[in-house]
Amino acid sequence: MSDQAGPESARDPAEFVARMRELKRRSGLSYRQLEERAAARGEVLARSTIADGLRKDTLPRPDVLGAFVRACGAGPDETVAWLEARDRLAAEPVVTRPAPGPEHETGPEHETGPAATPDPGTPRQPWWRATPRRPALLAAVLVLLLGAGAWVLWPGEESNEVPGTAFDIGWYEIRPARTPELCVTDGRERTGRYADAVAVQLPCAEIEVPRVALRPADEDGSTYIEWHHPEEGRGCLTVLRTGSGTGLLEPRDDCAGMDIPGQFFRFEPVPETPDTYRVHTDGSEECLGILDDEEVAGAEVVETPCADEPAQQFVVVATGETDTVPTPGG
Repeated sequence: MSDQAGPESARDPAEFVARMRELKRRSGLSYRQLEERAAARGEVLARSTIADGLRKDTLPRPDVLGAFVRACGAGPDETVAWLEARDRLAAEPVVTRPAPGPEHETGPEHETGPAATPDPGTPRQPWWRATPRRPALLAAVLVLLLGAGAWVLWPGEESNEVPGTAFDIGWYEIRPARTPELCVTDGRERTGRYADAVAVQLPCAEIEVPRVALRPADEDGSTYIEWHHPEEGRGCLTVLRTGSGTGLLEPRDDCAGMDIPGQFFRFEPVPETPDTYRVHTDGSEECLGILDDEEVAGAEVVETPCADEPAQQFVVVATGETDTVPTPGG
């Protein structure tokens, strides 16, 4: 894709969102900065909503799109172009492209049925469908109306951002609530499908490194989970969302917060259970849990849909160590 690919060339919602990601990249702005720029215009554009939406292949609501592109620096004409392209794609019917062959007809009369999932290993076949161009005047009016400001969400979303407990910077132990003799620490994925260090549960008494620190990531209660190793240095636990390690947590030295959404965590207190939390990932509907609800040493910590289950509850306590947690880059 060209760096200058515009929304009008997007052939489907997935390509449209890809162009939104490219617009953000060209803007050079972080999610936090986009939120702040929207707020300066009287609009409310939550960081978690942006981060979650840009991972999807579904069209945003017009108010989301308008706030987003304006925060990225788009002027009125460019904003209108984005809104018109979005409306064009929203008006198109969902079609299936059957594989060519004698048993498949490829005429337009056969382009019905549920949408097929493209093979990620093959390029998407180009196809276009003519749709009436919406008058620019109507889109411009929409831009002005959206400028009034409102909470903006992706389609079908409700705000799922939970209040996070604000921890002081310091050294902590994170223990699965069902197996308090185990701690979340450095280990290896047991099948060998992912070779690098990941988060697992191991006996606390046997752990020497890494040390675990919590650090506030923003003023709204999000937290970095840091590992500090005498040789490897500082690493922020990061949810892997692609490749062979998908769903696992890996320590990474590029602690970039909302620019790497999988590094933001919110600790939601479990009612009537002191020091016990569900750990949400970056404002999504996912939480940390133990793979397959296992209680054995070595079981991996993974991202999984949030549920009211003991396997997703963790005890978080300060170690009482008084030395200062090293500052980033220090």
